Amino acid sequence: GPLVESGGGLVRAGDSLRLSCAVPGDFFSSYTLGWFRQAPGKERQFVAAITYFGGTFYKESVKERFFISRDDAKSTVYLQIDNLNPEDTAVYYCAARYRLSAQFMNQAEKYDNWGQGTQVTVSS
Repeated sequence: GPLVESGGGLVRAGDSLRLSCAVPGDFFSSYTLGWFRQAPGKERQFVAAITYFGGTFYKESVKERFFISRDDAKSTVYLQIDNLNPEDTAVYYCAARYRLSAQFMNQAEKYDNWGQGTQVTVSS
């Protein structure tokens, strides 16, 4: 079934958020999981991913403020975002793909299961 994101909201610049994404079904530990975001009028962009063996990868411009993690016991992936700024305003989506290779983990078209997104709005 679809993934379920939560944790978005309206925050002020400098605040932090932790987004969560619950992944239904079995074999969660074998999934590569990604976070993407889409701002109004812009294309969806990759922000972070974590492979089924724990390797992580970040969009270069966010890697000092974003942290992706997974809890296999809870079948949940998280995105911690620190020091939010208005440019982070977007709908944030999580995505999953069974045993997706690390070389593809920043490519949205390689994921086959998506959530409906959670809105993050940052005021200045």
